Amino acid sequence: MALLYEAFEMQRNWLAGASALAGMGSDWMTNPANPFSQTPMATVMASGLDVFAHASAIYGKPAFGLESTMIDGKPYAVVEEIEAARPFGQLIHFTRPEFEGTQPKLLIVAPMSGHYATLLRGTVERLLPGHDVWITDWADARAVPIAEGRFDLDDYIDYVIAFLGHVGPGTHVLAVCQPSVPVFAATALLAAANDPARPRSLTMMGGPIDAREAPTEVNTVATQRPFSWFESNVIATVPWSYPGAGRRVYPGFLQLTGFMAMNFGNHLASHWQMFKHLVDGDQEHADATKAFYDEYRSVCDMTAEFYLQTIDVVFQQHLMPKGKMLHRGRKVDPRAIRDVALLAIEGENDDISGLGQTKAALKLAARLPDAYKHYHMAPIVGHYGIFNGRRWREEIAPVMERFIADADARAAKAERAAA
Repeated sequence: MALLYEAFEMQRNWLAGASALAGMGSDWMTNPANPFSQTPMATVMASGLDVFAHASAIYGKPAFGLESTMIDGKPYAVVEEIEAARPFGQLIHFTRPEFEGTQPKLLIVAPMSGHYATLLRGTVERLLPGHDVWITDWADARAVPIAEGRFDLDDYIDYVIAFLGHVGPGTHVLAVCQPSVPVFAATALLAAANDPARPRSLTMMGGPIDAREAPTEVNTVATQRPFSWFESNVIATVPWSYPGAGRRVYPGFLQLTGFMAMNFGNHLASHWQMFKHLVDGDQEHADATKAFYDEYRSVCDMTAEFYLQTIDVVFQQHLMPKGKMLHRGRKVDPRAIRDVALLAIEGENDDISGLGQTKAALKLAARLPDAYKHYHMAPIVGHYGIFNGRRWREEIAPVMERFIADADARAAKAERAAA
């Protein structure tokens, strides 16, 4: 594995050149100055070159690009501010001065799973009109100098606790996929300490709280090989050309390769459909496919210690559901959660986190009253459809919004009773 990263960089640079040439070829084929540009053959060739250029291009970190939002039919400017910056992650706040202090505070914890936080752009966009939104923006490990030290699952939990402290009491939290486990752990730790920064509510979407439930191919891959296999076969060293040179990482390109291989037929069909849309002149649908893959193929590295500890604790030993998870030597006890409303959301067709894996959190919080526990299974929805797309916007987000409103109403009633 020592030369894996270097080999990838060489291939990536070669493909970047090929992508640029293909893009130039596509532009020439459709250029009015080209006498053959209006022929059917030129259209087919231009479309094929365009698809290849897009598939082989290099993708950097995308921008959220959320400059405005509609509230009650009126547009309001959105300002993206960086808060609580740390070496391995920062907090982004989408501010709207006109509504400061008037909307529920919502912290979205993005997954550290090979993609950037912008994978949740659609999630943020849908929730912006009714909430004061923050999101965790995890760093690409290859961009963090080795002098900044390590970052593992325990550090992830520490970051979540610190970010909750920054946003302040009464915050609602949304954990999408992978962070469901560390955020659930952070909530339990804060609850056990009766810390005022504990969330008012926690929504977990498609997360592996108990990966033994309805195991998917992802779970099988993580359990069918010994821990030593992952150490030897998927960990690489960041090359000298990056700020994080010398850091041991699980490369984002390996994560992407794995996910693409799991659904290779679907990805191939998507590119075939994009090709047909381009041939037919349906630029709108072709652009929608391009936009998805622009985001999907923008990947970042995870520190080796974070990835390996997650494999060990979450997918192989299942320490959370067994009641054996520790955070810096301290037991993580979900039974300490007594007044944090919990919502578990799962997709019927989720091929990454199977049905029941997220719902398990409700059972683990054994001392939380049933009135605080909620579950929603989204029919005909896969993993990414839980937090993005039409069904998220029209069917799932309203469930979460009602849940947050109910939690706020319950808290307000308790405050009145205490007064």
